Amino acid sequence: QVQLVESGGGLVQAGGSLRLSCAASGGTFSTYAMGWFRQAPGKEREFVTLISRSGGSTTYADSVRGRFTISRDNAKNTVYLQMNSLKPEDTAVYYCTARGTYYGANYARESEYAYWGQGTQVTVSS
Repeated sequence: QVQLVESGGGLVQAGGSLRLSCAASGGTFSTYAMGWFRQAPGKEREFVTLISRSGGSTTYADSVRGRFTISRDNAKNTVYLQMNSLKPEDTAVYYCTARGTYYGANYARESEYAYWGQGTQVTVSS
C-alpha cells in the first residue's frame, strides 16, 4: 500500500509560481509512474501531468504545457510539480497519484491510477 502526501499549495497572484511536492511511502517508489491531477470547484478532476518511473519521459495536459514541469527524485521518494506563470484558472485542489506504468493510452483517466494523496489547495488570485 502506497501512501502519498502532498504539500506546497497556497495562495499566489497571477503570474506567480508555486512548487508542489508529493512524498511517497509504503512501497517501492521507483516502480511507479507518478502523476498529478487537479479538481476545480464544480468541475470534474482532470489530468495535469505524468512522469515515468525513471523520470525520463513526461506528458502534460495542453492547458499546462510550457508552464508546468513535473520531476521526481527516486532517492527521496518524492515527485514535484513546478508551476510557473500561474493563472486564475489553475485554481484547484491538486492531487498526487501513482500507477504501475507510464505507457498506455488511458493515462488521463482517474481509474488508471491505484493510489491518491489527499490533495493540496492552490489558489491563484487575479
